[in-house]
Amino acid sequence: MRIVPFQALVGWDNDDHVAAMETFIETCQLLDDPQWYPVCSLAHEYSGTARSFFELFFRPVLIEDGAPGLFTAYFEPEITGSERPTPRFRVPVYRRPPEIASGAASYSRREIEEDGVLAGRGLELAWVEDPVDLQFLQIQGSGRIRLTDGSVLRLGFGGSNGHRFQSLGDELVRRGIYDQHQVSAAVIKNWVRSNPLEGRDLLSHNPSYVFFTEIAHLPPYRGPVGAMNRSITAQRTIAVDPVYTPLGAPVWIEKGGREPFNRLMVAQDVGSRIKGAQRADIFWGTGEEAGREAGTIKDPGRMFVLLPIQRAYALVPEE
Repeated sequence: MRIVPFQALVGWDNDDHVAAMETFIETCQLLDDPQWYPVCSLAHEYSGTARSFFELFFRPVLIEDGAPGLFTAYFEPEITGSERPTPRFRVPVYRRPPEIASGAASYSRREIEEDGVLAGRGLELAWVEDPVDLQFLQIQGSGRIRLTDGSVLRLGFGGSNGHRFQSLGDELVRRGIYDQHQVSAAVIKNWVRSNPLEGRDLLSHNPSYVFFTEIAHLPPYRGPVGAMNRSITAQRTIAVDPVYTPLGAPVWIEKGGREPFNRLMVAQDVGSRIKGAQRADIFWGTGEEAGREAGTIKDPGRMFVLLPIQRAYALVPEE
C-alpha cells in the first residue's frame, strides 16, 4: 500500500472532474466514518473547481493484494414482461420468500424453476418470456421490465438463495462446446435458445437464484439502485470489493484493453464475483446496447483509491 502524487495518475488532468464530483455527492453523506464527514460537508458547498477539491482534500492510495488488475463491466437489462401470466409470459420473477434469510442456503434454481417450490404463493412480481433473459437479469442484480401497457417495473436486488454462482460460460467451455475466448452473453443466449433441452439443463447448472424487490418512485432517467441504496451513474460508478475499497470512495481507474480510458469513478456498488484490491466492475448503462458493450470488457489496468488526507496518512505513514 502506498500513496502516490496526483501527477502519477495517467490522464488526471484531462478528466471531467465535475461529473465525478456530482457522482461522489450522490452517496458521500452515507459514509459512516468521522474521517469522511468533513470532505462530504465541503463537497456540497465548495466554491473552487472540482479538480482542486479532490487534489486538496484527498490522496491517491495504491492498494494491492498481489493479483493483477482486472476491469469488467455490468449493465441494467430491460426485458419485456407482464403483471400476470399469459401464454407468452410464463416465467415468474419472484420476490424473496419470508422463510429465506438473504444469503442463507435454501432452494436451488432447479427446485425453483423446474419443481415449482415457490409457485402459487403470491411471490410473483411479474412474468417474463424467456428464462435466459431472467437469469441474466439476476446476474446483473437489477433491471427493468417493460410491461405490456408500456409502463416500466424497476427491480432491485432482493436477496438470494445462498447457493454459489456457477458461470454458464465456463460450463460451456468445460463441455467442449466453445473455447473461452468465444464465450459472451450473446453466445450463451443464442446457444440456449437453439438447444432447448440442453439449454434448460445449462441454466440449471447455476444453482444461484436472485430474488428481486420493486423499486418504486425511481424516475426513468435515473440509474438502478446500488449497494448504497442510491441510484448509480453510468460510466462513473464501479462495483468493488469493500474489504479493500470503502463504499462511497472516489477511485481513479486506468483501464487497458482495446478501448482504454482513465477516469475518476466512485465505488457505489458491490458484486459477489468482485473480489480483490485491484478488481472493479464498471456500470456501463441501461439497455441492450449497454449490455453488448459491457459483455466485451475484460481488461487489465490499475486503480487508486482516493482517501481523505488524514485517513490516507494513517494507513500509510509518511516516511
